[in-house]
Amino acid sequence: MGSEGTSLTEAVRQTAGISLTKAVKDAAGRGPLVFDDGVAGGPGRARGVVSAPQAPRAAPSKFAALTMLLTLFLFLASFVLVVLPVAHAPVGEAERANRAPAPRRVALVIGNAAYRYSPRLENPRNDAADMSIVLRRKGFQVVEGFDLGKAAFDAKIGEFTEALRGAEVGLFFYAGHGAQVSGQNYLVPIDAKLTTAAALDLEMVRLDFVHRTMEREARTSILFFDACRDNPLARTLARSMGSQSPEVGQGLAAIESGAGTLISFSTQPGNVALDGKGRNSPYSSALIRQLSTSNEDLNWILIAVRNDVMLQTDHRQVPWEHSALTRRFYFGGQPAASSRVAQLRATEAATLWSAIKDTSSLALVDAFAARYGETVFGELAQARAQQLRAGTAGPDPAPSQAEPAFAMEP
Repeated sequence: MGSEGTSLTEAVRQTAGISLTKAVKDAAGRGPLVFDDGVAGGPGRARGVVSAPQAPRAAPSKFAALTMLLTLFLFLASFVLVVLPVAHAPVGEAERANRAPAPRRVALVIGNAAYRYSPRLENPRNDAADMSIVLRRKGFQVVEGFDLGKAAFDAKIGEFTEALRGAEVGLFFYAGHGAQVSGQNYLVPIDAKLTTAAALDLEMVRLDFVHRTMEREARTSILFFDACRDNPLARTLARSMGSQSPEVGQGLAAIESGAGTLISFSTQPGNVALDGKGRNSPYSSALIRQLSTSNEDLNWILIAVRNDVMLQTDHRQVPWEHSALTRRFYFGGQPAASSRVAQLRATEAATLWSAIKDTSSLALVDAFAARYGETVFGELAQARAQQLRAGTAGPDPAPSQAEPAFAMEP
């Protein structure tokens, strides 16, 4: 009954070093089995040890001998049937279930801020960098790009497409300028001029191309767009197309998706989102916070993001999503009792990080990173500290965003 057709007799011989016949004969010659309880037998005896009787006894009856042999047979048979298949199975079979690879999750994260033919945006590069940290902590393979021109943008999409093949989940996060023309959405590379009608096809990236690629390759597709900012390039494009041009609208247009896809926008279709005055935009800040502290499913997270952004913007900006998900999606698994302490720790770190993330004090950021290094916000602080040391952290916050008066106690 072994993994390769091993007989009962052979299995016992391999395990105990004797044959089944010899085990039965030895047991029959000793008389009835006595199981010591490991307490009354005195020192040196272990519980469950089979021992011979201490004084001569009368020969067992035929019925008693038969009962003894049947008991021994059943014991050995159960040992072979239950224990040996696990003990002697090949390693790959015994551990296959535990070693099954986790479903692959692949993300494309793009942050375009340094536009060459329009004013620079302050937040998108930080938004994308922080999202990359969060997604890696959640088990995503991340393809990322910052300040991409058209050729580099296309190359990143190609890299993402290759990585996405065979993945369970595909995710796209974009922060930067976007535009809609006649209901079609476009993402704007940093080298786009949009001064001619041909620019629509030559200088822009069609959002539906990335969208369709994700739905073709992955079972679940998730798209986040912080791309509804006021866009002077869109107005330039409208002028270049003249009065006969298709309509160039504000923000991005609503998108329809296939089953298994969720698309989240930083604000309602056709509306303009706010850039924010700190390190991150209101939408990206709320999204990063909720992904880092919540163990709820994605739909619940987006409700929390919407409420957070509405609070930050005095209801001027309302994040919106279109969902055709066919199941609940969890970024970090469902909550367990053992993770409650870690979740509370992450929430504490999130609250303090929101207060200091725009500071220019390297000492304060280093102190935060040392205290909360095991959380995603500790990693965000480490990245912020590197920016401060390199002098690329951006402008200091406005006076109304002065550093909070608190200290990091050990």
